[in-house]
Amino acid sequence: MTTRRMPPQRPQPPPSRRFVGRVDEARLWSGGGATAIVAALIALVGVLISRWLFLIPVLAPKSDGTYGDAHTTGVVLVAAGSAIVATGLLNLLLLGTPRPLAFFGWIIALATVLVVVLPFRTTAPLSAKLATAVIGLVIGIAIGTLLTGVASRSIRSQRPDGGFTEPPLDNSVGGDLGY
Repeated sequence: MTTRRMPPQRPQPPPSRRFVGRVDEARLWSGGGATAIVAALIALVGVLISRWLFLIPVLAPKSDGTYGDAHTTGVVLVAAGSAIVATGLLNLLLLGTPRPLAFFGWIIALATVLVVVLPFRTTAPLSAKLATAVIGLVIGIAIGTLLTGVASRSIRSQRPDGGFTEPPLDNSVGGDLGY
């Protein structure tokens, strides 16, 4: 009986400190920050279009002008904060959940449904309820789609040699995330 000699193992270099697990957190969080800016701008533009173009008193009486009042600022900040919270949730899901993008999609979809339904519990005019619901829907769709795209470009997959690939930098769609 002969023993086969095993080829020597090459030591693997440690992964860059920038990466935790398979997630490029710098890319994920910078994308989350950009998503927060987009969500805030959607909220602002939605309120301005509703109040100025359609003359719908969203979040404040018509007498408060095109911008409205402090409620408009609050909605803009909540939209940005929601994108940051969603980025944190996505980071946690990517680190330890099987099929993280599926769970993220469901969570964002259900949160968006909640945001769309809530205005109808107020005593505001129907036009204001509809405008607020549409603004919330567009913000939810933007956060969900943008962060899903950011996540797909923030995941490092393992190569056969044990190392990790760099996420693609281009805007191409595709690739197997293994989820």
